[in-house]
Amino acid sequence: MKLAFIGIGNVGFAIANNLQKKGHDIIIANNDENSETVKKALKQNANFSVKSTQEAIDEAEMVFLATPFQVNEEILRSLKFNRKTLVDCTNPVGIGISHGLKSEISGSEKVQEWTPDAKVVKAFTIYGFENFIDSSYPNYTVKPVMMIAGNDAEAKNSVSKINSDMGYDTLDTGKLDQALHLEHMTLLWVKMVRRDGHHPNFVWAYLEKQ
Repeated sequence: MKLAFIGIGNVGFAIANNLQKKGHDIIIANNDENSETVKKALKQNANFSVKSTQEAIDEAEMVFLATPFQVNEEILRSLKFNRKTLVDCTNPVGIGISHGLKSEISGSEKVQEWTPDAKVVKAFTIYGFENFIDSSYPNYTVKPVMMIAGNDAEAKNSVSKINSDMGYDTLDTGKLDQALHLEHMTLLWVKMVRRDGHHPNFVWAYLEKQ
């Protein structure tokens, strides 16, 4: 599958690099092919291609958004997605590792507002990038879970297939407003690891009685 990445920093690169190794074609969507993040990504994986942001979106089958949340509106408002799936990997983080939108609305709902012609799915936010580099936990008989949220069933099904390629089971938590609670799970993980010194090599799992 052709996958475009808007944002190729720690999170974007970890996901893109993992998926490229699984056989997907990765397009970096950036209007400046000489940007430092683009050059760094290409140095680490020469199999990536680079196209202007709109051109990359037009060519891709799915688009990943992995930018700092505060730049999302400026980036997204001028783009056309033509009903393609947009995987929102961003989080609105405020002062003191708080929710940047005061928990009044999820960041993903704002992304959907700025991209009305996209099918937004929240995913790849409840862990840090370390668990996107390598999601394997071979000492366990269960896979880590990737929780997702979105309003479009077909889009979520497509993201679930990507999750499988990444080594995750998928838990569909419901409509896009559930992204608010996934963003709070992100804050939990980030405070544990980035603030309080817990190691990053841990994930959540979903256990269900039959």
